[in-house]
Amino acid sequence: MRGKQYQQLKLTAPWEKDGGYGRKLKTYSNHTKIIAQPGIVMKVLRRKRIVLFIAYFLLLVLTMLNLANYKWTKEPQQCSHQMRSTTYQSRSDIRFLYRPPLAKKRQLVYVLTTWRSGSSFFGELFNQNPEVFFLYEPMWHIWQKLYPGDAVSLQGAARDMLSSLYRCDLSVFQLYNSPGGKNFTSLGLFGATLNKVMCSYPLCSAYRKEVVGMVDDKVCKKCPPQSLRMLEEECLKYGTIVIKGVRILDVNVLAPLMEDPSLDLKVIHLVRDPRAVANSRIKSRHGLIRENLQVVRSRDPKLRRVPFVDPGHKANKKDGSDYHSIGAMEVICDRTSRTLRTALTPPSWLKGKYMAVRYEDLVENPVKTIRNVYRFANLSANHDIESFALNMTSGTSSSSKPFIVSSRNATQAASAWRTVLSIQQIKQVEDYCHHSMAVLGYERVRTAGEAKDLSKSLLSASKL
Repeated sequence: MRGKQYQQLKLTAPWEKDGGYGRKLKTYSNHTKIIAQPGIVMKVLRRKRIVLFIAYFLLLVLTMLNLANYKWTKEPQQCSHQMRSTTYQSRSDIRFLYRPPLAKKRQLVYVLTTWRSGSSFFGELFNQNPEVFFLYEPMWHIWQKLYPGDAVSLQGAARDMLSSLYRCDLSVFQLYNSPGGKNFTSLGLFGATLNKVMCSYPLCSAYRKEVVGMVDDKVCKKCPPQSLRMLEEECLKYGTIVIKGVRILDVNVLAPLMEDPSLDLKVIHLVRDPRAVANSRIKSRHGLIRENLQVVRSRDPKLRRVPFVDPGHKANKKDGSDYHSIGAMEVICDRTSRTLRTALTPPSWLKGKYMAVRYEDLVENPVKTIRNVYRFANLSANHDIESFALNMTSGTSSSSKPFIVSSRNATQAASAWRTVLSIQQIKQVEDYCHHSMAVLGYERVRTAGEAKDLSKSLLSASKL
């Protein structure tokens, strides 16, 4: 060891006083080594194993308790509810993925109709209901942005917009904003200044949603514009969402939405005598120029059709818009017929979710009709709304400006086409629309005199 001393010491440990085992220490230079007897090692290891076993057992019990608590308290999340985002730039944003499930599924209603069918008045019956979040013609934005696309090619985009709106996702409007334009606000939506939700508390202090009555668009224009985020939050408060639109041409387009288990969607099909629709389209031709062109562009060029009763009518510059107004009825009635065929033999996705309402029945007996409609939509009609419907259909005026809802003699307005349209125009519409007329109970006329004889009813029972 080259001179290094070896020293062995015997120490007395405290436990040796009680008869424990001794422990010897050997020192080599400045290092010490403990030499323990075998009995101590086994005893220490045994104690460690017991402690580790108890800790493992307790950890296992706690883990099982946590898993059991998670299983019974965790609620399943629905794919249809989506995470909210604070920006509204594009649909590529991941939105609404994990919103907590609603306590009660909303009742969703789509009013399927066409231009000049009395849909503005019919939609107002929902706009006035304090339980309803109502949107008026939201797909207008699609048609304006994608003009001059034909009506049929725009059906998919319209359906996708509805899918978002029924989930209170209004960011879809930004897709149809002008490049570099300002973000959409509550007052930027089509028909916003006549919408009770937009013009009432809490979005605006001008009106109260629970008070039935038309709003003044001049007053609503002074409401502060609110963000789409705030409008979405307001939408989520309502148990019923109703959207009225004229740009879905066929109920079959809505099949994916009606089959979606996360949506409870019903369709109310508002129909009107196509001759009255054609007459009103001619009367409103200047306001429907773009829409008429988009619909006419959807006509099948290969289809053999009945020649127009007045071939020179199209070439007449003065009456060219009349030609397109009536020509559009070919597409409109063809798509209406498809809807009616589906409704007559409804598939599973449509059973119990479709209701047809004739405009003529609505204006003839508004209270009865609105009660039936509200029952179908799981709503309760109150006295104020019934009185509102009566007042709007029993006014002294026979007509009003197009696209404006006002009190009028609705029964007289419904039959105005009989004294305004020529027999040639009537026959043309009947050739286009004979199938839907037969299903809905609109009788054809043989002569001009029969058309003008207002004592003769041209209504019969509907087959729906």
